[in-house]
Amino acid sequence: MISKTFINRPKFAFVISIVITLAGLIAMSVLPVNMYPEITPPQVQISAVYPGASAQIVEESVIRPIEEQINGVEDMMYIESSASNNGSAVITVFFKVGTDGDIAQVNVQNRVALATSSLPSEVTRQGVDVKKKSSAMLLGINLFSEQEGINQLFLSNYATNYLTEPLGRIKGVASAEVMGEMTYSMRAWLNPERMSSLSITVTEVQQALQEQNMIVAAGKLGASPTLPNQQFEYSIQAKGRLQTPEEFGQTIIRAQRNGNFIRLSDIARLELGAEDYSTQARLNGKETAFLVIYQLPDANATEVASLVKAEMVKLSQRFPDGLEYVIPYDTTKFIDRSIEEVVVTLFQAIVLVILVVFLFLQNWRATIIPTLAIPVSLIGTFAFMVLMGYSINTVTLFGLVLAIGIVVDDAIIVIENVERILKEEQLPIKEAVTKAMDQVSGPIIATTLVLLAVFVPVAFMPGITGELYKQFSVTISFAVLISSLNALTLSPALCSVLLSAEKMKPISWLLPFERLIIKATGGYSKTVGFMLKRLTRVGLFVGLIFIGAGWLTTAVPTAFLPAEDQGYLFVDVQLPDAASSNRTQAVLDKITPTILNDAAVDDIITVSGYSLLGGAGSNNGLAIILLKDWEERTAPELGLKQIIPRLMGQLWTMPDAQIMVFNPPPIPGLGNSSGFDFKLQDSEGRDPAELAQVMNGLIYEANQRPELSRVFSTYRANVPQYFLEVDRNKAKAQGVALSDIFATLQAQLGSLYINDFSQFGRTYRVTIQAESQYRAEPSDLRYYFVRNKDDEMVPLTTLASVKPILGPTTISHFNLYRSASITGNASPGYSSGQSINVMEELASTLPQGFIYEWSGQSKQELEAGNLAPILFGLAIIFVYLFLVAQYESWTIPFSVIAAVPLALFGAMLALYTVGMANNIYAQVGLVLLIGLSTKTAILIVEFAMEQRAAGETIMNAALNAAKMRFRAVLMTAFSFILGVLPLVFATGAGAGSRVSLGITVLAGMIAATLFGTLLVPYFYLLIQRMREKIKGQLDVT
Repeated sequence: MISKTFINRPKFAFVISIVITLAGLIAMSVLPVNMYPEITPPQVQISAVYPGASAQIVEESVIRPIEEQINGVEDMMYIESSASNNGSAVITVFFKVGTDGDIAQVNVQNRVALATSSLPSEVTRQGVDVKKKSSAMLLGINLFSEQEGINQLFLSNYATNYLTEPLGRIKGVASAEVMGEMTYSMRAWLNPERMSSLSITVTEVQQALQEQNMIVAAGKLGASPTLPNQQFEYSIQAKGRLQTPEEFGQTIIRAQRNGNFIRLSDIARLELGAEDYSTQARLNGKETAFLVIYQLPDANATEVASLVKAEMVKLSQRFPDGLEYVIPYDTTKFIDRSIEEVVVTLFQAIVLVILVVFLFLQNWRATIIPTLAIPVSLIGTFAFMVLMGYSINTVTLFGLVLAIGIVVDDAIIVIENVERILKEEQLPIKEAVTKAMDQVSGPIIATTLVLLAVFVPVAFMPGITGELYKQFSVTISFAVLISSLNALTLSPALCSVLLSAEKMKPISWLLPFERLIIKATGGYSKTVGFMLKRLTRVGLFVGLIFIGAGWLTTAVPTAFLPAEDQGYLFVDVQLPDAASSNRTQAVLDKITPTILNDAAVDDIITVSGYSLLGGAGSNNGLAIILLKDWEERTAPELGLKQIIPRLMGQLWTMPDAQIMVFNPPPIPGLGNSSGFDFKLQDSEGRDPAELAQVMNGLIYEANQRPELSRVFSTYRANVPQYFLEVDRNKAKAQGVALSDIFATLQAQLGSLYINDFSQFGRTYRVTIQAESQYRAEPSDLRYYFVRNKDDEMVPLTTLASVKPILGPTTISHFNLYRSASITGNASPGYSSGQSINVMEELASTLPQGFIYEWSGQSKQELEAGNLAPILFGLAIIFVYLFLVAQYESWTIPFSVIAAVPLALFGAMLALYTVGMANNIYAQVGLVLLIGLSTKTAILIVEFAMEQRAAGETIMNAALNAAKMRFRAVLMTAFSFILGVLPLVFATGAGAGSRVSLGITVLAGMIAATLFGTLLVPYFYLLIQRMREKIKGQLDVT
């Protein structure tokens, strides 16, 4: 046997363990730290702008041509897009997990290039942007100033010019962007009255600026080829691009016959303003520039955050007077705290496990052996994590917490057996250890293979859930492999060095505990004997447990991930249709003090003109509420379950807006809220109003259902708008070009981009638009004039009329169909799985031509739900096959596998009683329980088979095995149960996932120990008798 070598050469075993530990320690220093593994679908975003165009025009002329080309790009999962009334088009393509983001971007870019020829010239001139979108906002940096004169325009441009580039270069940063950016632009605010009195049209202004603001390449004097006597060469510089408002004001629009000029400053007010005024950001009500840092998918979140913070300290030394910054939005606080909590859990578990071992072994020397086995196995696992490309995240750390109990098991089995042989047979230590190892090497290898058998199928699961399961199971598998290697090398070596018969005297003050165990063993063997004589009654009881386990698996609701308190909340604000951005800002200013007065709130960041659920729009707003540290919020009223309803209660009563407070999704990048994401689609391209009507009916029905709460949508199809009708006959009769009419409207009402100018070492846009007072009412069209072919000025009102209509502000597509997004949550006491089922039930009665799909977290949950049963089935089949190979028998493994429903019954009963859902963490726990419950059973069955082979009756074989292994089974079970206790009582950051996992595993293990120890001998007895009856023989090989 392998162990014999190490019993005689213990130092060799120590060296192997030291090498494994050192490798692990080196790996720990290079492993990235993140909240979750890389599980968010890569996204590529295409954005374009058509200034002044309505949502319908953007949809037809920009979104459709691009979408049709992109559809079906390699590895695409789904595609979403939205066209807004502010002329913006945004298309987001979601790819399968594991797709290379760079390749995805190139593929999309190539397809967008094919669509470019079909886009309006104004759109291509502004540029179509294709970039990888990182969905994970890592940090939010707020620039602000108490000083007069430093306004949002300055703050935003300072952030863009001096901060985004150095921060964007930091390793691991995907991009640094200013949310609600107000980029400088040379604004020529036209005065239509002055223009008409001087008979100047928009086209003339456009031509004058294009002609007089241009880049000039004026050449050189004396450039080759030259005359023979040429001595010098001079470059010629000429005044090309203009720079200041004064220089632009001097632009000559027209030279008059009397020698005077009409200049741009005569008909327009010029200023260095912003290119876009649609969004505004505030921090606690003060103007701010909100700079968001996005991280690359494979970057180390905590490292990136600390590099960004260090860079900000350096950059802030160059700030102008009065400029300050804070970093209120920091997702790494949650990551750090969650990881810290899990590490604390790890240490608590180790201490508790060592305590159990000490109580059972009652000897300091014996306790050292499993105590050393824990760090070697756990630290060694990190080396394998580097090889697998994993990170230190909550999932891999959970793997390690649960591995503690398993890792100790192997060492306990060895010591417990060595101790028993020393007591009973009084052999010299090396012989005793050799004999003990001969007996337990088989079961150790068998249990290791069984645990690996459980986790092997898990490692091949696709998708997001697959990745979560995979990292968990592979981490445990490596810990178990190292642990079994330890059990066969380090443990016997340590036994031969540390133990001997005279050193194994129990500690006197622990004798009562020893008596208790002996008494329990006696009671246990009597109970087993009693049960083995009453096969039918026990059979009925077992049947009931199996039926109960089956019923509970269907009765416990399912969910994807538990909601976590991440230290911040999102607020979605939607004003009545067509409300202006001033009104939106006023509402945000109104809710700011209300939210700040809450005891749990630290800061609030608001952004008007944009929301997470509704996208861009003058009537949309977004707020990020930053909560106090978890340690300051231990009181129940400061917990998430009470904060959200309390804030909702205060904000719901505001008459001016619909305001929703919601928790961010547990995994960043999977949707925007922690609720469901339902997409209602119109497959027949009907009027948006019909889609809205069907959607409102569905939302009304959904809100009547007890399982659902706060079901709503930001989609509106009846927003007041105006329709401009041009009388084409009249226009042609008067000799007016239609293009002149539309160019005038676009420039005066929508803003027209002319060309560029340079300032502060950067290039900005020159934009013309009418002054605010000339574009406030429909009647303001009377100010606009166009020129006819006879050089006369024709008022637009004679050629066009305006009438009010209703239409959507934003048109969204999902997989190329027009869609409306419906968001909602499960009511308290119900799970997300139930909420999805109810929505599907309601959607089954949709009218002809209306279909639906799921996106974000809900889509992943549905995919994961279908996989769980397959996963458990495969795990059990693999375990069975391994056991068949181990025992050379098709039937005996059933006596081991029958222990699985017992653990399942306990775990599901606990979830059902506590009212928790069967989420991914619970499922991970269940997979682990398959391995653990069979492990307990193997210990008993293996010994029973040896006894039977040695000639004992089946009844005695079962009884003796149960009695002999009772102590070891109790020890391993107790050490595991106490090891997961810290998970069950977790609080603070990331407690949701720890509790889900802890309760499942704890309850399952208690049931597996209680019922398993009593019933496994019974299962063995039944199956062995059956085998022998069939074979008609009494001696079984």
